[in-house]
Amino acid sequence: VQLQASGGGLVQAGDSLRLSCAASGRTFGEYQMGWFRRAPGKEREFVAHITWSGQSTYYADSVKGRFTISRDNAKNTVFLQMNNLKPEDTAVYYCAACRYCSSYDDTRSYYIWGQGTLVTVSS
Repeated sequence: VQLQASGGGLVQAGDSLRLSCAASGRTFGEYQMGWFRRAPGKEREFVAHITWSGQSTYYADSVKGRFTISRDNAKNTVFLQMNNLKPEDTAVYYCAACRYCSSYDDTRSYYIWGQGTLVTVSS
């Protein structure tokens, strides 16, 4: 499977954005999906994770209550709805996939990555 992230842009603090990650191939439902981000000068960090059918989701504390991860397996797409954005959410956002993720918040668990989409939040 290959991943293509989109939906980034420049917004103001308090605004919302929805990121999408479209997957090619017919096995999308066999993968758990994650969103990560890399802010300028920082390491890539975990944002959210969703299991195969969407039954379970996990979030970083920094985004809990503001971001929602979801997926549509019929459309081979995973989403990240981001509400009440803050300047500290500014980063390149990446979607990633793994079948049996040993640790959902560890980049090393994921072996398929999208190219990233830039989100910039102005104050």
